[in-house]
Amino acid sequence: MTKKWYENDSLRKECSATVLSTKEVGDHFEIVLDGTVIFPEGGGQLSDQGWIDDIPVYYAAESGDDVRHFTHKALPVGEKVTVRLDWDVRLDRMQQHCGEHMLSYAFWKTCGANNVGFHMNEESVFIDLDKEVDEKTVKEAELSANAAVWENHPITLHYVPYTELGKYGLRKKNDKLRGIVRLVDIKEGDTCTCCGTHPPFTGMVGLIKVIRFNRYKGGSRIEFLCGKRAVEAIHERSRILEETSNLLSVKSEEVLPAVEKLHQEVLDLKASLRERTQDLFQAELPALLEKAPLLASGTRFVFVLTEGTPRDGKSLMKLLTGKEKILAALILKNGDKVMYQFAATKGAEERCRDLCTMAGNVFHGRGGGSPTSSQGGGIAGSDWKAQAKALEKAMLEALNSK
Repeated sequence: MTKKWYENDSLRKECSATVLSTKEVGDHFEIVLDGTVIFPEGGGQLSDQGWIDDIPVYYAAESGDDVRHFTHKALPVGEKVTVRLDWDVRLDRMQQHCGEHMLSYAFWKTCGANNVGFHMNEESVFIDLDKEVDEKTVKEAELSANAAVWENHPITLHYVPYTELGKYGLRKKNDKLRGIVRLVDIKEGDTCTCCGTHPPFTGMVGLIKVIRFNRYKGGSRIEFLCGKRAVEAIHERSRILEETSNLLSVKSEEVLPAVEKLHQEVLDLKASLRERTQDLFQAELPALLEKAPLLASGTRFVFVLTEGTPRDGKSLMKLLTGKEKILAALILKNGDKVMYQFAATKGAEERCRDLCTMAGNVFHGRGGGSPTSSQGGGIAGSDWKAQAKALEKAMLEALNSK
């Protein structure tokens, strides 16, 4: 059994221990000690990191009453060692996890939203709420959670029989719990069952900042950051805002209307360009149709290779299919992707699905449809034009060999 010092003392950074077992598993070793300060992944919280003597521990996991420490070096059983915590990692994990408790409680208190999901990774933290929230509600909850940070409330732990959980005002209840249950109790705030590490005072969370929120499965998904992560994110966003204001030669508070104006100008230019492109294509269309190969069935096979947006492709295909007995193939490059569309008009050979399959094989893409209308998309490599021209030749040979 591993003595888990982190359970009751989240500020303890090292301990002495004895190696109980060392097991080689694949490309790493899993070491069990009789005591540790390294928290194993659990309860939605990421694993701590640290060292056993000078050997890095990059991950830890629970196995019954034991904690397995993942390393790339073995240790002999019975050896006396010192376990040291990577404090920066521990502090980050505590800030995010405790901040999650506090923000979840703030949403529950301010608008009655329940936390139905918690996700933490190395970049962000997310909570899922069972109701939709708006900007005003998010701001209110964020301010409430940060007020609890600034008031520096104590955080205490309780170990109680599961039969006594009803005595506590728990935000979340789990009827499946049995035995002795660990409660994390934030004074004048959240109380819930939890196995993770938490600071002794809310002030150590530092800052709670909602980064974005959106609708999710009938409720809302809230992305937020706490402590150092939040400070770094705000710093980076402030830097971007300042550089953007300098680029646009406006004050920071005028960036949004300036960008909105610029965006509208771009939309107007694109619309104008699209209109002129359509006019040019329409003027060239008669010659294009006249040069298009005539199949034995009397169908004209029109193959167009161009660049543009999906909207451009839709407009071009509409022009291509304006006459009867046309089998149209449009290969359109859009950024690093290739889009391909095929359509057969009245009286034309219905081979669109076959042509779409051929295009997918060439551009490593996917697609589908019917014999009269198919489309798909793939990858635009540096030689996409040469690939498209070779594809045109192969398609024409396949159509003529029918």
